[in-house]
Amino acid sequence: MVPLKQEVIDAISKMPEPADIDDIMYRLYVIDKIRKGREAAEKGEVTSNEELRKEIEQW
Repeated sequence: MVPLKQEVIDAISKMPEPADIDDIMYRLYVIDKIRKGREAAEKGEVTSNEELRKEIEQW
């Protein structure tokens, strides 16, 4: 996995030049959520499709 600092630098450098702070913060938020999701999946901390369907039926 790419180090976080390098991933952030790469993501920001690929953004269009008129990007404002909100655009940058949103990009960082997305990177964080994707990394946390991947880490959870690697640890097996996921919800199966069947469990999710049961949960949705209870709504």
